[in-house]
Amino acid sequence: MNLNNQKIGILGGGQLGRMLANTANDYGVELHIMDPNPEAPCSTTCQNFIVGDINDFDAVYNFGKNLKVISIEIERVNVEALKKLQGEGVKVIPSPEIIETIQDKGLQKNFFKEHGIPTAEFELMDDSSKITTLQSKLPFVQKTRRDGYDGRGVKVCRTEEDLKSPLKGASVIENLVPIKQELAVIVARNPKGEVAIYDPVEMQMDPTLNLVDFLSCPANCPEEILKEAQVIAETIAKKFDLVGIMAIEMFVTKDNQLLVNELAPRPHNSGHHSIEACYTSQYTQLLLCLLNLPLGDTKLYSPAVMLNLIGEDGHDGIAAYPGIDKPLPAGTFVHIYGKKNTRPGRKMGHLTILADSVDSALEKAKIAKSILKVTT
Repeated sequence: MNLNNQKIGILGGGQLGRMLANTANDYGVELHIMDPNPEAPCSTTCQNFIVGDINDFDAVYNFGKNLKVISIEIERVNVEALKKLQGEGVKVIPSPEIIETIQDKGLQKNFFKEHGIPTAEFELMDDSSKITTLQSKLPFVQKTRRDGYDGRGVKVCRTEEDLKSPLKGASVIENLVPIKQELAVIVARNPKGEVAIYDPVEMQMDPTLNLVDFLSCPANCPEEILKEAQVIAETIAKKFDLVGIMAIEMFVTKDNQLLVNELAPRPHNSGHHSIEACYTSQYTQLLLCLLNLPLGDTKLYSPAVMLNLIGEDGHDGIAAYPGIDKPLPAGTFVHIYGKKNTRPGRKMGHLTILADSVDSALEKAKIAKSILKVTT
């Protein structure tokens, strides 16, 4: 294979694309990236950065028609253009059909039900004004079917008062389950059908922002649950006939039942630690899928904690990083995403901390978090 001839396109130029671009540069692969923001994190890290609307049919089609392979770093893209490109011989990874299913949480939940994937009980609601008729189902979680991410588009309804201000639009109404832990598993599958599965990570969520504060690996969970999580991840990948990588987020209930929450058909926040902590990072794994090469070893060679660097409350503007000039604990790796502006709750970077144990890495992470901030 002549890697110099490999023209790969990525829709979305955020931090996930930036980290993929770093890997592609190591392999000498020509990467083309399109994003609507001219100052996106990828704008200075790939061979060809194009400003364009990834939700516009013509923009996506014209971007991809001269490429060999096209993939995504965010699922909010124009699927119809990807279907046309696929019909004309461009390899689209993951398939447009997978992206289309995962764009809609209702279709996701129906996929789980159809294939016997354990998930919380749910019903679909076309009109959020009808939510006031669901008093008998309280407590429950309302999730918008489309465009929810990083804690957006999710509302926990516990009382009748909560029903007075529902999220707008078509929704999934999901039973509120008693959660003990949240896990995530990254699974990769290449065009030959080879599968590679990462060790499950344990996610600690920010209760206010409803996004990942930090994750640890290996997860502090019974071995049989961890193995079951990997089996579920592999089952989902095969049922989808996945090519590429996918993150599977799961709940562990208080009675140790595993329930699949949501899917992401791309690199994911829960796999960032793999850059330093695993033999093969999630970004290298995706690149290998795009190139139809053998998958890499997913073995974890060091316990790790990944800490998200989030924009501080009260700061909206040009980003500053007080504490970056201070020494951080040994084994800390800094990733700043290159976003010009910060705002409260925005992901601006992450730290990966390696140590002899998860407990030790967590102690280091607490120190690092007290030192390095994102402000204006």
